[in-house]
Amino acid sequence: MIDSNLLKILACPFCKADVSLKDNKIICTQCGRKYPIKDDIPIMLIEEAEIDDNEKKER
Repeated sequence: MIDSNLLKILACPFCKADVSLKDNKIICTQCGRKYPIKDDIPIMLIEEAEIDDNEKKER
């Protein structure tokens, strides 16, 4: 589980927006990228993020 204090200081490495926690993933509130959490550690690398099909079409 991600500590709520940690979640407050994390930002999306792609667009620098705030993030939230949903379905055991860190989700950017602006661009929608989903960063995995492995062994309770958020993997905040752009190349590890999931991008939905709508986001791919816009970029």
